[in-house]
Amino acid sequence: MSLDGFVAGPNQSIDNPLGIGGMRLHEWVFPLRVWRAQHGEAGGEDNESSRVVEEANQNLGATIMGRNMFGGQPGPWRTDAPWNGWWGNNPPYHHPVFVLTHHARAPLACEGGTTFHFVTDGIQSALDQARRAAGTRDVALAGGAQAAREYLKAGVVDEMLISLAPILLGSGERLFDGVGDDMHGLTLKRTVAARDVTHLLFERSTR
Repeated sequence: MSLDGFVAGPNQSIDNPLGIGGMRLHEWVFPLRVWRAQHGEAGGEDNESSRVVEEANQNLGATIMGRNMFGGQPGPWRTDAPWNGWWGNNPPYHHPVFVLTHHARAPLACEGGTTFHFVTDGIQSALDQARRAAGTRDVALAGGAQAAREYLKAGVVDEMLISLAPILLGSGERLFDGVGDDMHGLTLKRTVAARDVTHLLFERSTR
């Protein structure tokens, strides 16, 4: 997230999925060894962010994401050239992924154990399916902003990691638009200062 609260820049599109300037939000993660390994690339560096990324990914059994994060632009899915995501034949998830959408589509099986399931009956249905698929492991809410807002307002987010980049985007997609003036049961538990980013870990209070 940028200092002015945006998790994507303006004018998102297939050619510019994070919007104008949005790629700058993630420049801290691209050099990391752990990120490069997830995407089939060798080398990389280790710093304070490495442990944060490793912890976030270590026990995942399923992922939920919104239609915008999966991509392909709004509206019905194209049948002549179906959109299969941003990640190629071997997405970095390696477990079931549940995509929130208004338009039905058959599951998309990819290499490496990733299958995208397209859920048309709401966020609770997606969460129930993801929990069953994950078993005893965790369910990740990958984004984008609209999906995150809906689950946050529903009070079902147990942990939230915000990686705050020291940049301004000026406009775009805000994470917290319309969620009210409280954290819906989440409290700040840990802050990690790293190169080019500060990580804020929120957890659901047990009190």
